[in-house]
Amino acid sequence: MGKAKTSKRGGASSSPYERPAKQAATAANNVFKFSKDFGQHILKNPGIAETIVNKANLKPTDTVLEVGPGTGNLTVKILEQAKKVIAVEMDPRMAAETTKRVQGKPEQKRLEVLLGDVIKTTLPNFDVCISNTPYQISSPLVFKLLSLPNPPRTCVLMFQREFALRLTARPGDSLYCRLSVNAQFWARITHVLKVGRNNFRPPPQVDSSVVRIEPKLGSEKPNISLEEWDGMLRVCFNRRNKTLRASWLGNKEVLAMLERNYRLWCATNDIPVDDTIADEDEDEMDEMEVDENVPPTAGDEDEWGGIMDVDVGDDDTPAFFKEMKANGSEIPKTKSKRKKTRVALLVKEKVRKVLEDVTDLADKRSGKCDENDFLRLLGAFNAEGIHFS
Repeated sequence: MGKAKTSKRGGASSSPYERPAKQAATAANNVFKFSKDFGQHILKNPGIAETIVNKANLKPTDTVLEVGPGTGNLTVKILEQAKKVIAVEMDPRMAAETTKRVQGKPEQKRLEVLLGDVIKTTLPNFDVCISNTPYQISSPLVFKLLSLPNPPRTCVLMFQREFALRLTARPGDSLYCRLSVNAQFWARITHVLKVGRNNFRPPPQVDSSVVRIEPKLGSEKPNISLEEWDGMLRVCFNRRNKTLRASWLGNKEVLAMLERNYRLWCATNDIPVDDTIADEDEDEMDEMEVDENVPPTAGDEDEWGGIMDVDVGDDDTPAFFKEMKANGSEIPKTKSKRKKTRVALLVKEKVRKVLEDVTDLADKRSGKCDENDFLRLLGAFNAEGIHFS
């Protein structure tokens, strides 16, 4: 006579071959919580991971830099095609998880995990960069890769979708900005694929995109200082919808910076400067109406070199001036009590000459300028002894 089946105390399995409860499996997978500080969103779709690796066109001899490997989902795919992977990870827990994925396997000898901040780390030579990029370091990572003495052959990087669209934006687009000009000047950039937020664990608030960045190498690489080029663009895109005249001649902080740089250039080249105080007549002739009340837009720079953006939310204008403006009357401007030196007036005249006479870009806006416009602008400034690095 057979015995009736009875459940064991605590719901224990009656057979060693039965699968554990779903809740137990879920608890085992959640070994640790993902850190928002590190922007951790693990790519869980193996199909997308494979597509990203395939788009890098890896060679069997390639050394690949992976930024933020997480739990190693991309890492193991890369190791199938590349000679070696150098993975840089901030979170010690994630670094340990990545290492465990290849522990005791032949791939273990081909994986090197560096613990630390990739932006501050001195990187060894590598051929390709592949990354599910933590959103906080998107821009610094792009600039670091492009400024390396020996940049990689190609980079296949995943970013938040808006950042990826900034990278590929063209003149006139709403997201066209300093990042767009810089990245496209130093590299060829193509959009690879869009990745929905549900392909990550935990899902981020926005979708992502994968882009391929191929740095210009050899004779294609521009023979221009990155610091010089970027320094000029920072001024241009402080307010992308202002005219270049307003961006350069209507900003006292910009003119003060240009004067300091011009003095340094003159000192380096043994060129004397006239540091005497300008006459009142010269000072009055220098006054120029270039103020443009343009609100901030998506492509503006948040802050650069001590120049702060104006708060457009709070209007502290006195009621008297508001009334005059409503009536169409001109608001009187207070004349600066600070006396200008002749070298300061000379620098301002040089800027005016570059914008109006040499390049004819004074009335053009940065958001509409292309790479050739900015190249002409930089060449004209340098010819006048004005530099940005």
